[in-house]
Amino acid sequence: MEKEKLKEFNQILLKMRQDILEETGRLSNSLQGSGKEETRMPDPNDRASMETDSGVLLRLGDRNRKLVLKIEEALKRIKEGTYGICEICGEEISEERLRFRPVTTQCIKCKTELEDEEKQMKKTSRWPK
Repeated sequence: MEKEKLKEFNQILLKMRQDILEETGRLSNSLQGSGKEETRMPDPNDRASMETDSGVLLRLGDRNRKLVLKIEEALKRIKEGTYGICEICGEEISEERLRFRPVTTQCIKCKTELEDEEKQMKKTSRWPK
């Protein structure tokens, strides 16, 4: 991949990471704020609703943490010169795919084949009726 394109993807990844970290901060503040309300809500329905909301916020935070790790790995691949190369076949990943999912490590052909294999495994591993 050309150096200019690598710089562009580096900036895209840095911006993604910054946005996610800011969102994570907001989620963290929401979680901290919801704990204070907990003691003031004697109604079981309100409490259950708040606990459900907290669970959703925790899952979002976990998703963000995993995405930040993938972004860090992609930034590392840029530095190492392996960004944009499929980890399975070694071919270049299309720029269109990288723009859609900058953290990807597989070309669309290999990813599709993996997903097809996973579908087949799920079909064959089901218990008989």
